[in-house]
Amino acid sequence: MSNTTPVSDFSELVESVIGSYLAEPKTRHIDAGELANRDGVVEIVHLLRELLFPGYFGRQDLASSTLKYHVGELLLDIREKLTRQVHNALLHATTGNHALTRAEQIVRDYLAEIPKLRAILATDVQAAFDGDPAAADTDEIVFSYPGFFAVSVCRLAHELHARGVPLVPRIMTEYAHSVTGIDIHAGASIDEYFFIDHGTGVVIGETTIIGKRVKLYQGVTLGALSTRGGQRLRGVKRHPTLEDEVTVYSGASILGGETVIGKGVVNWSRAS
Repeated sequence: MSNTTPVSDFSELVESVIGSYLAEPKTRHIDAGELANRDGVVEIVHLLRELLFPGYFGRQDLASSTLKYHVGELLLDIREKLTRQVHNALLHATTGNHALTRAEQIVRDYLAEIPKLRAILATDVQAAFDGDPAAADTDEIVFSYPGFFAVSVCRLAHELHARGVPLVPRIMTEYAHSVTGIDIHAGASIDEYFFIDHGTGVVIGETTIIGKRVKLYQGVTLGALSTRGGQRLRGVKRHPTLEDEVTVYSGASILGGETVIGKGVVNWSRAS
């Protein structure tokens, strides 16, 4: 028996699929220019991790004598690729004539933040080491801890989100989510010395504020009480605030934009 579809039936199928495109604009992107590319953004995440953690990812045979050349080459590669993705994302969100100029400025400012990001990520590494007796050394944390991976990607994405870049930060954090099971929105504000132990199932919403030296365990949700208002709630503080030195153990749900967990609170279980 032949499995070949008759030409007439195949033509009808093509027309039917195209008809479905034309009927539903929410699930098509046609005649609208190039979007930010997920695979391209994921590649940039890996390049940025190589830049942030030299000798751990990418080239592992780095020497001080060639470091300047290596960093320069890596920065040029990231700048070119990231500018393209930011430019496409800006074009998707707006109709201005200066999207490329804006993208170039955003990426210049963003890359200038790398030393500051490295400094705050060093505190996250230390928080993980201090908070986990099972950690043999800090190398183990950088290489293998899912919480540290998710937090580092979130910190990278947050800097783009803060500069008004659409789409790209969300692709970055959802990539980390898919790898680790930890869902942190790029809009969340997270201070230094932050540690997520184990991590699977942690959810941190967009308007969450987290202070210094906070520790979360698996299954913690820092969420909104209700999102029935939909898009009318955009920009509204919907998620909780955790002040400095809070510890939240596994399975806790802390909900609502008016909820504040005070400094030093341990083992908070659920918002009332």
